[in-house]
Amino acid sequence: MSAYVSAFELFSIGVGPSSSHTVGPMRAAHDFGVRLRESGALPRIGRVTCTLYGSLGATGIGHGTPDAVVAGLQGLEPETVDPDAVRAAWTGWPDGRHLELAATHPVPFERADVVFAPRTRLPAHPNAMTLEAWAAPQDGPERMPAAIGGIRSTGAARAAEPQPASDEGLIARETYYSVGGGFIRRDGEAPQVRAHAYPLDFASAEQLLELCDEQGLTIAEAARINESAMRGEEEVAAGLDAIWDAMAACVEAGLHADGVLPGMLGVKRRASSIRGQLETAEADGRRELPGEWLGAFALAVNEENAAGGRVVTAPTNGAAGIVPAVAMYWWRFLADSGLGAGNAVTPYGELVGSALLGYDGHVAEPGDAAAWDDEHVADANRRRGIRRYLLTAAALGSLFKANASISGAEGGCQAEVGSACAMAAGGLTAVMGGTNRQIENAAEIAMEHHLGLTCDPVGGLVQIPCIERNAIAASTAVTAARLALRGDGSHYVSLDAVVETMRQTGIDMSTKYKETSEGGLAVNVIEC
Repeated sequence: MSAYVSAFELFSIGVGPSSSHTVGPMRAAHDFGVRLRESGALPRIGRVTCTLYGSLGATGIGHGTPDAVVAGLQGLEPETVDPDAVRAAWTGWPDGRHLELAATHPVPFERADVVFAPRTRLPAHPNAMTLEAWAAPQDGPERMPAAIGGIRSTGAARAAEPQPASDEGLIARETYYSVGGGFIRRDGEAPQVRAHAYPLDFASAEQLLELCDEQGLTIAEAARINESAMRGEEEVAAGLDAIWDAMAACVEAGLHADGVLPGMLGVKRRASSIRGQLETAEADGRRELPGEWLGAFALAVNEENAAGGRVVTAPTNGAAGIVPAVAMYWWRFLADSGLGAGNAVTPYGELVGSALLGYDGHVAEPGDAAAWDDEHVADANRRRGIRRYLLTAAALGSLFKANASISGAEGGCQAEVGSACAMAAGGLTAVMGGTNRQIENAAEIAMEHHLGLTCDPVGGLVQIPCIERNAIAASTAVTAARLALRGDGSHYVSLDAVVETMRQTGIDMSTKYKETSEGGLAVNVIEC
């Protein structure tokens, strides 16, 4: 079975602050409502409850999990929802208000209908949640007994664990696992990422390199062939462009937003201030290092994420700043030098000599080429490079998801920021003309030096150390790419070895350091 995960699944447009704790739970709650509607049970339902287990219960409030659940139950989806409709959907829920289940059926709902069970860990995954639908009372307006015990939390996620209770009146119950990156799996259901049959089958980096050698492909070309098996070539290109546009818009939004981020920490946004300093320095004739912009790009994305804004999982929200920051760094500072004058590329970035290629990859007529001004050509070439970057990153990210994890609750921050750093390093190496083995080398370097990284968010918020960590990892990705490009692709530690090491390290890591805020910085930094 292929390890490949579609770029359109790894890079999904959603809302912050967390792919596993916000996007995933919203998708699960939405799916639950759809199932109730399609089963015909919706008219009989008088109440709905949700229990958040493990990491979802421990850091859910800081990650906006109950808000996401309420939004999803009301039929909202992360790809299209207005972020303002999610913020405070649960925390600001007024007494006496009815919830429009699946956007059509009103049921009584209270904040107490969300249960936090941080010390109950289900075997399949630490990010678990159970949704239950109950029949309307037959003998009066009083509410049904608690679904699982009746222990309710209005704020602190360290409530006593719920105890079993009667299932009388229960119409439907589903347990979901938010497995990282916004992916969900319903209990008893096969993993979503294994559902597609891609034409180019690989289960490891070694197999991917061998496959590319045999067929004369770049890693990006192999990914493109797999994507094109599910949708047309033009649809793939347009979809990748849309992902990049969303990433770039997030960078720009973060670079121009001021103020304080939500939550008790009072963290101030910094990306806008840094942008102003860099622009002033450039206006004064001083040439600031592109690396300063690189850090600002990453901060911008993760500040938007922390504010609950629109972001692209890459491969998660907590690590969402690294892939866009490195891409923007290439776009702004390296693209023109990386694609030499007189050369053109396919829609996915492969150099093909001096012919100018049209959008669909066919060689344009000379008259058409003459009509393109230099700015048009430069922008088109950048977009083609970005497609190659994203496809390469997706192929690499697939290996981490299939063979280890991209979930902080499962593998610590090494699984999120480490994976994103490797994806960005490989993508940058690809657009800078690196070979497949140099790409694999860059990804290995990037991941190797994130092994053991813990996930210990202060206050359960995706802010400290998450925001700065993305900026540091973006710089590491660029360094890894440069080191790989200076070599010939041969190296001692393989990418497969470092992926397996990350998996084993995640298993050995204490749950205190896996998105529970029970260890590390989370207990040594005073929340103000």
